[in-house]
Amino acid sequence: MKKIILFIIVLVLGALLFFNFSKKGVAVKEVAATYILPTSLIHKEGRTIKTRIKVPESYVRITSLEGSFSHYIQNYKLKEASAEVINYDGNPYIYQAGHVGVLEVPVPANGLQQCADALIRLRSEYLWSINRKSEIGFKFTSGHYCSWKKYADGYRPKINGNKVTFSKTAAANNSKENFYKYLNLIYTYAGTYSLSQELKKVPQLSEVQIGDLLIYPGFPGHVMMVGDIIENDKGERRFAFFQGNTPAQSVHIIKNASDTLMSPWYDLKGKTSLNTPIYTFTSFEMVRFK
Repeated sequence: MKKIILFIIVLVLGALLFFNFSKKGVAVKEVAATYILPTSLIHKEGRTIKTRIKVPESYVRITSLEGSFSHYIQNYKLKEASAEVINYDGNPYIYQAGHVGVLEVPVPANGLQQCADALIRLRSEYLWSINRKSEIGFKFTSGHYCSWKKYADGYRPKINGNKVTFSKTAAANNSKENFYKYLNLIYTYAGTYSLSQELKKVPQLSEVQIGDLLIYPGFPGHVMMVGDIIENDKGERRFAFFQGNTPAQSVHIIKNASDTLMSPWYDLKGKTSLNTPIYTFTSFEMVRFK
């Protein structure tokens, strides 16, 4: 009996050490917390990013200029509060406790539009919506630039390893349907690494804007977009994030499992790494679409 009691004590102590002091243990503990702890800073009737997430006491929401990308994102439409995160195959994602909102962004059945792709789509659709189509363009991981304008004119890439050449092999087509074919091409050859190399770095948290990206470039890497920002009278900021994922799935606003009282707001001050419900950024940088 004594041996059994001793074994149980050791097991409990081991579990406590694992969940409180190991990185994997903390991650498991935080994911478990998302299932049982309520998120009080959510207005379930809100159907935009701005109206879904409440502002905690002593903070104010950063306002965005109408017509700007920040305003477009902050006011992006959401599905009903009960909406599930859906995979590209139409099935619900296995983990449904880590989000507080799902954006009205369709998930293509082709398996594309993963984490970086979803945010590329949002930026591209914004530029399309305000008739700045000539600015739509992204670099492949190889470093070669592929613009919507050239694609619409009929130019297509020929890819041989890291060598890319473009030639006119198709008729000109400026339709929205062809635009999404262009995006599928970008999804295939761009990603977190190419975005980190191409986009403008944002060195200070005080300079971060809604629509900026928190990114860990890699193979694979991960990236999230700033969906909203709040600030207190000391100039301290908190950020709300949304993401796509791999496999391709619904774009969704994530909870903050590390600080359930402030969830979904994140404090980035002094941080060089970041835990989220499904991904740990061992390092990250902030970047901005040009």
